[in-house]
Amino acid sequence: MDKQSKNNQSSTNVFYRSPVRRYPMIVRGEGIYLYDAEGKQIIDGTGGPFVVSIGHGVKEIRDAIYQQLEKIEFVHTLEFTTQVQEDLAKKVATLAPEKLNTSMFVPGGSDAVESSIKLARQYHVETGNIQKYKVISLWPSYHGGTLGALSITGAAKHRKYFAPLLKSHPKIPSAYCYRCYYKKKYPECGLICAHVLEKIIKQEGEETISAFIAEPIGVFHSGVIIPPKEYFSIIREICTKHNILMICDEVVTGFGRTGKNFGIMNWGVVPDMITSGKGLSSGYAPIGVVIVHERIHDAIKKGTGWFAHGLTHMGSPVACSAALAVLNYLESNKLVSRVGEMGDYLKSRLNDILKYEIVGDIKGKGLLASIEFVRDKASREPFDNSIKLSERMFNRAMDNGLYVKPESGFVDGTSGDCIMVGPPFITKKEEIDLICSKLSDTIAHVEREIQ
Repeated sequence: MDKQSKNNQSSTNVFYRSPVRRYPMIVRGEGIYLYDAEGKQIIDGTGGPFVVSIGHGVKEIRDAIYQQLEKIEFVHTLEFTTQVQEDLAKKVATLAPEKLNTSMFVPGGSDAVESSIKLARQYHVETGNIQKYKVISLWPSYHGGTLGALSITGAAKHRKYFAPLLKSHPKIPSAYCYRCYYKKKYPECGLICAHVLEKIIKQEGEETISAFIAEPIGVFHSGVIIPPKEYFSIIREICTKHNILMICDEVVTGFGRTGKNFGIMNWGVVPDMITSGKGLSSGYAPIGVVIVHERIHDAIKKGTGWFAHGLTHMGSPVACSAALAVLNYLESNKLVSRVGEMGDYLKSRLNDILKYEIVGDIKGKGLLASIEFVRDKASREPFDNSIKLSERMFNRAMDNGLYVKPESGFVDGTSGDCIMVGPPFITKKEEIDLICSKLSDTIAHVEREIQ
């Protein structure tokens, strides 16, 4: 630990996630840039990470929050509602897939996933299927930090300390074509990774399975896994056949990140629930959402008339005002359609990085991409975890004034390294050029270092 890190640690009363790390003090943000207390400019190349969609310092959002504060800052939504919550729910319904027309607003993404698990369970109880409680998910995957969300997360490093506290839920391999679990090639594989869902349903007993949950694009602890075009149609058909709710975790991909309102729209499939957060408010206030199919809402309404779940800051007027202003800003500036154009340009520029010996694969959709590193291109052998390759990449990029998201352990629970990029939707082509130039310099430096 260097002297600077020791000073930072000894002078703070904050319990940081990593007490041994030095955290730059950010004092200002503007557009795609952060500025620290020493005056250094840092490109927010992951939108912090994958939260900031419209950029930092947008006056319209600050004004909307202030105007809401002048009216009412908080009411408890067990007994009251506000116009801004009603308006936000109506807005979300216009953006979501058909018949997903009711929204539950919660404090964040993990809360959204936790709420969806409980809602799926209660839906089945209300409709007479009281044995249904298990949730099938993927290896690798990440769904949040609460105990319910962590129980369905397929990430060894996140689970290991808390395993005794977690409920056991079945998991299947993800559609990770670059490292196919079944050693097959697409499309000759026949999408075995999707059809295995039916096999595990039969093994566990369909009467016990409540829901299947997956990110349309696997991000945290997955390194941007993009399933083949047929994948979610097969999943949808299997879920419908066995009366299993299909939940799309769009905490990262929701509200425009992939160039569509929601990531699952790239596959033309309608799920039963969507969980989201992050880009909903672009980080201007903490908020998440569960977007619910009308038949699930109707089952609760016509049944007990009561969802047995609640969080103090559900439907926060301040957070809802920020989110509504962000969605209006996205629409008025046509930023979601712009993501598709800028995403194509980002992918084309990132492909130049394939020239490096340690770069195995480039994956991406919209303004969400990853660079996966390998020890050997032919065998796709990952680097040993002891090298801490992704951490090295992160540190070097930060030295270069670029903030990227490192990820590791997604290949087998311990090994596998990548860095992910996902700048705000307002990023210009010349800024993408700058990001890719800094990435190239970073990779070249680390490649020389480890060789």
